[in-house]
Amino acid sequence: MSLALIGGIAALALLDSFNPATILAITLILLSVPKKPVLSALAFVSGAMITVFVLGAVIFLSAGVAAEAVAGGIGWLRRIVFLIAAITLVIVAFRRLKTRDRAGAVLPDWFSVGTAFPLGVMMTGADLPNAFPYFIAIERMINAGVSSGSGLVVVIGYALVYCLPCLLLLLLGVLHGERMRGWLQKVYDRFSTGTVKRSVPTALLLLTAAIPVAAIALWP
Repeated sequence: MSLALIGGIAALALLDSFNPATILAITLILLSVPKKPVLSALAFVSGAMITVFVLGAVIFLSAGVAAEAVAGGIGWLRRIVFLIAAITLVIVAFRRLKTRDRAGAVLPDWFSVGTAFPLGVMMTGADLPNAFPYFIAIERMINAGVSSGSGLVVVIGYALVYCLPCLLLLLLGVLHGERMRGWLQKVYDRFSTGTVKRSVPTALLLLTAAIPVAAIALWP
């Protein structure tokens, strides 16, 4: 594996790591769980990390076999990734055409230390179809002919970087305790509450960005 390939995949993982859903979940856990919040957050992050690794490993190994069996077989991965990205941009664009209130996210009633891990698995698994940097990284490894062993090591590294913001939040929560609560409350308010105002320029920008992304998906 070349340094350029490793650097590119690391950059994609870092981009993918700024995931509002998982960051908000860790914030909610540290803010609202009265008993063992750190252990609950750690269990959640573990579920997310294992999900990223397992799904990435399955896709990498199965797509690699398909690419070897069928000439150009990896093309389907590129098309799916960019098509999902284009559809996501269009959906977000239309949502920006109307003002909407955010009621505020809360943890489910059944959340506990014991259910934090499966919640991390479920939330991460549901969100991965939109994580197109994840699939681009896998495609690059397959196109570069990366071996199965090296590819799995890279997928492990990707999973670690993907969860890095959550781990940093968790570490700061442990080290600074109450001092972090004010900052975490701001994070919660930023991503979960308030009013998202209608913005036609933002919607047009998102729709414009969807065009080249869709073109890449449909390119022969």
